Amino acid sequence: MKRLYRSSDNKVFAGVFGGLGEYFDVDPVVLRLAFVFVLLATAVIPGLIAYAAAIFIVPARQGGAQS
Repeated sequence: MKRLYRSSDNKVFAGVFGGLGEYFDVDPVVLRLAFVFVLLATAVIPGLIAYAAAIFIVPARQGGAQS
């Protein structure tokens, strides 16, 4: 069973998009670019709140190997 974790290897800030990329088997750069577009389209604040919530909701992966 796949589980969603914040990535400890593929991260720029907190590993949220790295973890989403690993979970959905998508390049995290595509997710990051889409997020920047959403930030600009929604006046930034709602996107930042969603990202901050994801940092606290999605658990960090302990160790680098995927199980």
